[in-house]
Amino acid sequence: MTATTWSQTDLLRELSPVVEENLNRHLAIAKEWFPHEFIPWSDGRNYDGLMGGDPWSPDDAPISDVARSALIVNLLTEDNLPSYHHEIAIIFGRDDAWGEWVHRWTAEEGRHGIAMRDYMLVKRMVDPVQLEQFRMTHMSQGYESAHSGELLHSLAYVSFQELATRVSHRNTGRFTDDPMCDQLLARVAADENLHMVFYRNLLDAALKIAPDQTVMAVRDVVKGFQMPGTDIPGFQRKAVEMAVAGIYDLRLHRDDVLSPVLRFWKLFELENLGAEAEQARLELDAYMDDLEKQAARFEDKRDTLKARMNIA
Repeated sequence: MTATTWSQTDLLRELSPVVEENLNRHLAIAKEWFPHEFIPWSDGRNYDGLMGGDPWSPDDAPISDVARSALIVNLLTEDNLPSYHHEIAIIFGRDDAWGEWVHRWTAEEGRHGIAMRDYMLVKRMVDPVQLEQFRMTHMSQGYESAHSGELLHSLAYVSFQELATRVSHRNTGRFTDDPMCDQLLARVAADENLHMVFYRNLLDAALKIAPDQTVMAVRDVVKGFQMPGTDIPGFQRKAVEMAVAGIYDLRLHRDDVLSPVLRFWKLFELENLGAEAEQARLELDAYMDDLEKQAARFEDKRDTLKARMNIA
């Protein structure tokens, strides 16, 4: 028996009731919050330049270089929101519940960059000139996912990416040793988790409608996964620092991001898959095993790397 191949138009139509159901669920449980309430405005002071204040110095904020790198990566990743909006608006469209979700998600994500930048600048955690230069470079490059325009691949990608972002924000907040920054990033992480649940539930529904196509899309995304901030200036160095510090590493990626989502989908328990989808599942299983080995090797080297990179 040959499996039905679904067109994107048909999948969008078939998933529309699931989108509406999950949008209503999201709106019912998402908490309203206000970025300005998290910012310690009275701690701020003028920078040099037009206001004739004090130039920025690394001594202004008692945070480590790794915490500073993580804050920059997380903020600049949020900054590319216009490109992310463009990506999902092209795929999901602007009609009915799909379109309503696109705009709601964009509005919620917009708060993250606003709050994080205000906090980091008021507390003088980062060099404001360098941060703006990084932002201009990063946003000028735009963003296009590896599977741009492909519905199933995109749903799979954002299911993992939203959870990865949640983990990164949460761990960065703790690593700053700044209680209010930790609280702010925990609030941002809570949003990211709700976004993950929305996309995860859509992909779960797609698995029931088009299991073969969806399993192959998940395989492609997992094996080629990259965070959207890879074009950030100095990203590779910052990513290594974050991994060595335990903010986001292979172990977290495998055990706290990929595994829980795959488990929710019961992907390795699906029955009656076609030959291509079954092969994709075998590849995925082998890839997860390989990630386990890579994570273990990295953990064995962590202490040596920490000492070499002077990371506490």
